[in-house]
Amino acid sequence: MENAEEMEVEEEQSTTSSTAFKRFGLKNSIQTNFGDDYVFQIAPKDDWTSMAVSLSTNAVKLYSPLTGQYLGECKGHSSTINQISFSGPSSPHVLYSCSSDCTFRAWDSRSFQQVSCINAGSSQEVFSFSFGGAGDNLLAAGCKSQILFWDWRTMKQVACLEESHMEDVTQVHFIPGHQGKLVSASVDGLMCLFDTNGDINDDDHLVSVSGIILSGVQFFGETNQKLWCLTHIETLSVWDWNDSRTEANFEDARTLASESWTLDHVDYFVDCHYSAEEDHLWVIGGTNAGTIGYFPVKYASIKTIGSPEAIFQGGHTGIVRTVLPMCSIPGRTSKSRGIFGWTGGEDGRLCCWLSDDSTDANRSWVSSTLVEKSPKARRKSRHSPY
Repeated sequence: MENAEEMEVEEEQSTTSSTAFKRFGLKNSIQTNFGDDYVFQIAPKDDWTSMAVSLSTNAVKLYSPLTGQYLGECKGHSSTINQISFSGPSSPHVLYSCSSDCTFRAWDSRSFQQVSCINAGSSQEVFSFSFGGAGDNLLAAGCKSQILFWDWRTMKQVACLEESHMEDVTQVHFIPGHQGKLVSASVDGLMCLFDTNGDINDDDHLVSVSGIILSGVQFFGETNQKLWCLTHIETLSVWDWNDSRTEANFEDARTLASESWTLDHVDYFVDCHYSAEEDHLWVIGGTNAGTIGYFPVKYASIKTIGSPEAIFQGGHTGIVRTVLPMCSIPGRTSKSRGIFGWTGGEDGRLCCWLSDDSTDANRSWVSSTLVEKSPKARRKSRHSPY
């Protein structure tokens, strides 16, 4: 069994140069296994007593986000775990997961035992899920060209949408604050908005947007009226779903990000991050060597992607798959012990990063010269990490 002693602390030489940019240092890294496994996703428990980490070994491991201590493992899936989350209608201790083994499962994160399982049917890989509806008891799951719905209280299937998408439905999200509205996205290039209040059918398909294959979607803004979308070709767009209009479309997002720092070309985008306190959106870009940066996204009158406001380097040796920030969460800064957050990647590593107000002796600052624009834009071939 893994324990805290398996942590390896990595130190780098500090830099004395001052800068207005935020700087973050690597506190420690954890090798999640001794094989060639990937880290797919990191999902936090609401009270931050644990975080779940999905791996390419078809298992989920749990760690303490404050100490990095290994807590236990949930095993049961027989194929790729496509999504994990603690957000649902059950106890806050319940972790949910869906997989290409055609199942949706619930786990007790204290005993690491499975407590519920829904089988979506033969050959129905489950790529995504979301809870919504009255009391968050409506479970939506994105499968092969279909969206399936269950009543979580009875575990019975209540609806199936099979005409709106033609290929794998990789994203389903109930809109926070509008729990009857569901957004779906598919490999077929369609993003659809449904009203699930009352009878659920394809006729309640409110709007669709074609021509984009989305790799990531999430809501943001004061009333969650905006939607950021990342695509498989590393473009970024911002939508107002309520008005069905595009606010910004960055087809050259990687180029804009790459030209704003002196490091290698930005090869891919990991995610976006939104701060409600600052009403600020960042796109998180990375290199194949494992460095990532937080690039500010301006999508109002001036539409651009600026120089990175934070850079994380020296922790990963491969593509970064997931980022979990901690100290940007309202009311949780003091509890994070100076930890900015965690990242996971294809090198099988979990890396813990310190915020610049930490007094930890092992902090290792990133040079401020990394965020200064190069006098000559780098020209490197683009590679898709997936």
